[in-house]
Amino acid sequence: MARSEPISGYKIMWLFVFFDLPMNDRAARREYVRFRKRLLELGFTQLQYSVYARPFPSEEALAPYRQEIREALPPDGEVRLLPVTDRQFGKMENYVGKLRTETEKPPRQLMLF
Repeated sequence: MARSEPISGYKIMWLFVFFDLPMNDRAARREYVRFRKRLLELGFTQLQYSVYARPFPSEEALAPYRQEIREALPPDGEVRLLPVTDRQFGKMENYVGKLRTETEKPPRQLMLF
């Protein structure tokens, strides 16, 4: 039986998607909904309005998802993709009002792709 190595907080990656999309007419709202639904289909979780994130076992594993997001980009607006290590993600501080809340945890078991 092979020994498994501990998972490194520097190997596991989180991919953040930040976006500001126009909502000034019906077509723009439809594009916003289409983009948001695609992120959810890809397994992203909403952290805040227009901020979504998803953990990946490595930087190589998130590369195809970056491409999927590029293909789903709406015609207008601004979208940013930001990969960070699990170690960096764990240093995030979350507050609701003045109360500090716990940072999201990666899934207990990483999905196999």
